[in-house]
Amino acid sequence: MLRVCYFGTYRSEYSRNQILIKGLRRVGVEVIECHAKLWTGIDDRVRAASGGWLSLRFLMRVLQAYVTLLRKFRQIDNFDVMVVGYPGQFDVYLARILTWLRRKPLVWDVLMSIYLVSIERKLDQRSPVTVWALKWVERIACRLPDLLIIEGPEYRDWFYQIHNVTPDRFRMVLLGADDDIYHPLENSKKGKNCFTVLYHGSFVRSHGIPTILKAADLLQMDPKIEFIFIGTGPEEKQAVRLAKHWGLRNVSFLGFVEMDELVRHISQADICLGVFGDTTQSMMTIQNKIFEAMAMGKAIITSDSLALRASMTHGKHIYLCERGNPQSLVEAICDLKCDVSKRQRLGENAYQLFCERYNTENIGRNLAKHFYELVGQDSG
Repeated sequence: MLRVCYFGTYRSEYSRNQILIKGLRRVGVEVIECHAKLWTGIDDRVRAASGGWLSLRFLMRVLQAYVTLLRKFRQIDNFDVMVVGYPGQFDVYLARILTWLRRKPLVWDVLMSIYLVSIERKLDQRSPVTVWALKWVERIACRLPDLLIIEGPEYRDWFYQIHNVTPDRFRMVLLGADDDIYHPLENSKKGKNCFTVLYHGSFVRSHGIPTILKAADLLQMDPKIEFIFIGTGPEEKQAVRLAKHWGLRNVSFLGFVEMDELVRHISQADICLGVFGDTTQSMMTIQNKIFEAMAMGKAIITSDSLALRASMTHGKHIYLCERGNPQSLVEAICDLKCDVSKRQRLGENAYQLFCERYNTENIGRNLAKHFYELVGQDSG
């Protein structure tokens, strides 16, 4: 049996790490978690990337986290591969030293660039030195592991262009969704005479929340259409202000909700929305919310991208509209609202594709395959 040490200050509550760990275990890989909590939330990470990392209090937190990691690592007898979870731009340095000492291979689930994320969130305007340092920390970190895991070829090519990391160092593992949590449920709208369009996720620039709100504004003449927003993030207050400024009576902001309530809202939605931002990050990735809606058999509308077209077919698994164009989103919503059979077909096909490729077991099997190749073992 392959034995993996899943290492770092990674976000243990983040679905990416949870799916990879659960998926590996589901296909028979033993996973030993060596984790220390460093981050308390998105605001905490933004403060650090805005220059807050220079404070003595934060540096003491980092020191304490790494002392905890070393203490836990000493208790691990043996493993075949060490994996640094997301985000791990700083953890890779310590992980490389430890794996050299144990003579074991190191894999890093890069997933996405925190340097790019910081640029898109304009953190370089707050602390240009910090973002410059992030770029070089990330660039050097990419050269340390034996293998890098990324979501897709678009992001792989970006790392080559920006950090000069050769494509052959990467292996692809998409996000997927946890099918223990997200799976088809009976729609229990209890006779509500409305058509629900749901957005769930972070309020960040790359997700294009203003585009969705403008589409809601254009659809105010149809009293049966309601937009529900679930989630939090740096641009949440701005979104609420914009909705009030436009007088949107068809929009509700629910903020953070517990997982069972989120699943209920997805189940009751007629359409689930993806992202509509025009940032580099949004065009290179397929977001969690898309896989989660697929897992629940829902019709999904999101912006067109090469990353999506490489994995799904417009009109069969997903409905693609023009990026950053509220009118295009309005037309997509109206099309699916008027065509129940098309909406149902999209949901069924999306669910089938999810089961074939993107559920927890398939994600785990794909990742484990790369590990077996790395250590020269037979996965059979």
